[in-house]
Amino acid sequence: MTPEQVSIQNVSTKPDSIRKIESSRGRFEIKAGLLFSLRAFFGAESFLEVNTPVRIKAPAPEEYIEAVSSEDFFLRTSPELEMKRMLASGFEKIYQIGPCFRSGEYGRNHRTEFLMLEYYQAHADYMQLLSLTTRMLRFAASELLPDMTAFFRGNRINFNAPWEIISVRDAFANYAGISAEDAIRQELFDILLVEKIEPALRKDVPVVMKDYPAELASLSRLKADDGTLGERWELYIGGLEIANAFGELTAPAEQKARFKKSYEFRKSAKMKEYPEPQEFYDALVSGIPSSSGCAMGLDRLAMVFSDADDISQVILQ
Repeated sequence: MTPEQVSIQNVSTKPDSIRKIESSRGRFEIKAGLLFSLRAFFGAESFLEVNTPVRIKAPAPEEYIEAVSSEDFFLRTSPELEMKRMLASGFEKIYQIGPCFRSGEYGRNHRTEFLMLEYYQAHADYMQLLSLTTRMLRFAASELLPDMTAFFRGNRINFNAPWEIISVRDAFANYAGISAEDAIRQELFDILLVEKIEPALRKDVPVVMKDYPAELASLSRLKADDGTLGERWELYIGGLEIANAFGELTAPAEQKARFKKSYEFRKSAKMKEYPEPQEFYDALVSGIPSSSGCAMGLDRLAMVFSDADDISQVILQ
């Protein structure tokens, strides 16, 4: 048997799972470079890298996210509550890169286990955090992408061009033909967001959709000049949602009231029952400084940087 025949035989006998990993090697290398550049950026900005537990006692009671059970604990859907406890303890600029888990999420852009970047800055508002995020992604693009331009799903995305910023109200008026508030009242907000608005967003530059109606403020505080809106923005790149950021709610009574509403929703929807996050409540009472934070899906960001059509091309699963 000739060397060429041996090589062909070895390739043909490799399992599909191994060939799939081999075909994604370039994307894994880009993802590794992305993580390196993000850590370099945060180091230059004097952020401290932290690690909080993956198994936690009490997840935040989100209405459409289900945690994975782990004996008497849960695998975190986000390190948010634990990192906010650190803010209450005097840490001012922190970030974390690590695995998170969400039950039942599987598809082109989703996996049950995924890699999250989460970062918080005390004494910064949500638009200042957007400025930090813009600088961060432009730095990563300058390190990894020719001309700071990504090619993703047929779109040419220029990170160095001015980013588009649009309010949720304007997005619904422009692309859905209905107000955001009416969409919420008619229980159409999510479906219109997915079917009408997200496809209409610009694909040539990153797009930020900001100022969500108070009903969708989640863990964000309400705007001081308009209590009908929450200090929240989401980042889309190439039409793909990448990050979700808040001017953080730090008022204990308001936070407990929102969690109570979420617990009631989860119970009516027959979702898992969570214990209340008493240590997080203690942190709120102790005092979390005015802060802003962002959660970013790193696998999705790696998809954009490496032009991956499916998240399975950047995750080993």
